[in-house]
Amino acid sequence: MSEVDGVIQGHRDGHGFLQRADRQPDIYLSPQEMRAVMHRDRVRVRIIRYDRKGRPEGRVLDILERRKTPIIGRLLHEAGIWLVAPEDKRYGQDIMVPKNGLANAAVGQVVAIELTEPPSLYSQPMGRVTEVLGEIDDPGMEIEIAVRKYEVPHRFSPETLAQAAELPDKIRAIDRKGRIALTDIALVTIDGEDARDFDDAVYCEPFKQGRGKTAVEGWRLVVAIADVSHYVKPGEPIDVDAYERATSVYFPRRVIPMLPEKLSNGLCSLNPNEDRLAMVCDMLVTAHGEIEAYQFYPAVICSQARFTYNEVAAILTNTRGPEAARRGELVPHLLNLNEVYRALLKERAKRGAIDFETTETQIVCDENGRIEKIVPRTRTEAHKLIEEAMLAANVCSADFIERAKHPALYRVHEGPTPEKRLLLQNYLKALGLGLSISDDPKPGEYQVIASATAERPDAQQIHTMLLRSMQQAIYTGANAGHFGLAYPAYTHFTSPIRRYPDLLVHRVIKALLTGKRYSLISGITEVAGKAKKGAGAEEEQWETAGAHCSANERRADEASRDVEAWLKCRYMREHLGEEFGGTVSAVTSFGLFVQLDGLYVEGLVHITELGGEYFRFDEVRQELRGERSGMRFAVGSRVRVQVSRVDLDGRKIDFRMVDEGAEASLVARARRDKFGADKHAGPVAELEAVTQADRALKAEAKRRTGAGKGVHPVRAAKSAARKGASAKSSKRR
Repeated sequence: MSEVDGVIQGHRDGHGFLQRADRQPDIYLSPQEMRAVMHRDRVRVRIIRYDRKGRPEGRVLDILERRKTPIIGRLLHEAGIWLVAPEDKRYGQDIMVPKNGLANAAVGQVVAIELTEPPSLYSQPMGRVTEVLGEIDDPGMEIEIAVRKYEVPHRFSPETLAQAAELPDKIRAIDRKGRIALTDIALVTIDGEDARDFDDAVYCEPFKQGRGKTAVEGWRLVVAIADVSHYVKPGEPIDVDAYERATSVYFPRRVIPMLPEKLSNGLCSLNPNEDRLAMVCDMLVTAHGEIEAYQFYPAVICSQARFTYNEVAAILTNTRGPEAARRGELVPHLLNLNEVYRALLKERAKRGAIDFETTETQIVCDENGRIEKIVPRTRTEAHKLIEEAMLAANVCSADFIERAKHPALYRVHEGPTPEKRLLLQNYLKALGLGLSISDDPKPGEYQVIASATAERPDAQQIHTMLLRSMQQAIYTGANAGHFGLAYPAYTHFTSPIRRYPDLLVHRVIKALLTGKRYSLISGITEVAGKAKKGAGAEEEQWETAGAHCSANERRADEASRDVEAWLKCRYMREHLGEEFGGTVSAVTSFGLFVQLDGLYVEGLVHITELGGEYFRFDEVRQELRGERSGMRFAVGSRVRVQVSRVDLDGRKIDFRMVDEGAEASLVARARRDKFGADKHAGPVAELEAVTQADRALKAEAKRRTGAGKGVHPVRAAKSAARKGASAKSSKRR
């Protein structure tokens, strides 16, 4: 059997997987194999067998590298022994701490621990406390845990802080050299109410070219983006830290920024009535929404106003209202922006881009950092207006770079893999819609199905299946287009304050404007210790940078979700035993995920709570169906549940079904399905938001027990009992 190198991914149930360096399917490692290794160790594994589904199982041959970063956990004292229970359950083992390694930490406190002795087949790992974070109930502790748990860089180096302190407080005369002055143009920023950094400003005016029948009418659309690249130079301390972070990380009430505050909220933030340096994408957009021409140039701008989305939406709805009266001279410019948005929207529909509405939520916290309420965040016309303007600038930047045949980082979103395509085709066929996707699907086919099913009660499930069939968007040096947006080339240009790929794109564009080429090899990759020379080295470096940025984007998402899950669990502990109405948001082989009405909190109804019969998971229809009663549970089903358990450490909320009436209606609905398909509908999240939600669901599924297409409640209960007995026996050993 072959030998493979990779990184261990532990599982809370004791087993693990080897993530292979060659990107082939993960290799399963049994709990016995995991006893001498830990989550994130780099090891060499031999494939010893394949299961009946062709999945490989391995045996650990050699430990190539132990993970050296501190582990976060709670300090416990049991039977005279000091232990740290890792916050990240993927580590799988408690860590023993000698008395001289406690660093004055008290029982129950959250600590960071450094391993002094790794685990073996016959002994637990040993360690010493290196940092005491505080009590678990301290305000903001969930964020302190998350940034360390996911290894999010949250402290700038002394060199970075020193360099930031030396930056000027405002732009200087030398900074204006070689730039076009746009300070007299009514550029404005439009952001959320809680935004603190403003990296994009927009302006629009009517445009007419030519005379008579050949005249072209449209708009001049100006998108000005903060020129971060003027201050952050390759290889300097600020750049080193920015590359390591790759993105800002957003938590409720706190942001871990990619750049020091002097840049993110100061010099590079397009604050109103202050001159700022910008990179500008100046476009001519026709009445049909086509970008007739564009140009990039460095400029000096001065934002005329700081608008919020709600304010702009109110003005566009009522141009004679109080909001419009306060912004009198700027209202015509907003109307121009709205007109060009409408035109761009036509072009979006024409090219067949996938467009779904979403109801995002916002966590509102009290002064102690606890959830006060969770409210829906409405996506207004103002949000869409800015989104279309940014999409246009991103497309122009990709086109500009591609025409110059210069390497860069593209934002690539590919369509379905053959396996996912087949699963979706079978699902649509089972529904009897009369609609499907081809063997070489185009985005327009997805949009046709989405539009045709918009009035069905099960639209949420259908649209979710459409989106899950597509692959995750990534950064890569090889352009493969953006499937969801139906663009042949797409990159990120519009957020260099919070995304490193945008900063790289700015550097490439600036180099091209001066007739030069931007060398990544002499920049960030030397900082990362991976600079190479020779044929193909440049392409390899862009791929390395893309993989790094993609991985850190996922890391930021995971850390944010972890904090939100902790806050929601803490919030729901106050509602134990209470009953709520809810909607099934996902169906798995081990149960139903239900989102509570009004609270926007999701929890699991385990399959053992669905009644005393055998439920089979229908992968094609994505539903659980009772074999005796025909009772069916699918996405969009209305249920009533009781909050039965909250596991703060595991970030899990469990419900139990309490409404027999809802179950009866589902039985009736299941029987009706034998004679004809329902016509369903419901809201879904937009493209990348749903992709992120799908990743979160998969991560949650790995943490939950239950596998296979059918789980009998009695068998599941016996299995759980056996696992519990095994765990106790293991602890005694």
